[in-house]
Amino acid sequence: GGWRDLAVRGLAAVAFALLTLFWPSLTLTALVLLFGAYVLVTGAIILYAALRGDPATRSDRGWLILEGVVSIIAGVVTFAWPGITALALLYLIALWAAVTGFFELAIAIRLRRALPNEWLLAAAGVLSLLFAALLVISPGAGALAITWLIGWYALVIGALLLSLAYRLHKLETLPERHTRPAHRATA
Repeated sequence: GGWRDLAVRGLAAVAFALLTLFWPSLTLTALVLLFGAYVLVTGAIILYAALRGDPATRSDRGWLILEGVVSIIAGVVTFAWPGITALALLYLIALWAAVTGFFELAIAIRLRRALPNEWLLAAAGVLSLLFAALLVISPGAGALAITWLIGWYALVIGALLLSLAYRLHKLETLPERHTRPAHRATA
C-alpha cells in the first residue's frame, strides 16, 4: 500500500541526512550528487505510487504526479549541472522544498478525511516551506551550516514520513484484527 512508499521515502531521507550529517567535510560536488540521488529516488517513488493505481492515491493522483515530476526534474538538473555553484544549489534545494511542502500540505488536507487528526504530513509540508524560506532569506550562511541545515531537515522529514507510514500501516491492518473470530473456552 501507500504506507510502503512513504516508508521508502522516509528511509531515503534518513539515509541522505545521515550521510550529510556524518560527512561534515562533504564537498559541494558530493552534496550535489547526494541531493540529486535523493530527489530522483523520491520522485520515482512518488510517480510509481501515483501511476500504479493504488486506491488510496486516486484522489491525489494529479498532485502526486506533479510532485514526482518536480522532484525528478530537480534531480536531473542537479546531475546535468554538476558544476553548480553553492548559491545555485541552495536556490534549487529551496525551490524543491517549497514545491514539495506545498504538495505535502495539499495532500495532508485531503488525507485528514481518511485519517482523523492527521498532522504528520502537514507538519512535513510546513517544515519544507519553512526550510525553503530559511534558505532564501539567509543564503549567505556558510557551506557547512547549509550542509548541516539540509541534513537536519532531511532527518526530520524522514522521521515524519516513517511515522506516517507506520500510522497508515496500522490503519490498514486495523480491520484485520476486528474480523478474526474470538476464541472461547468451551467447558
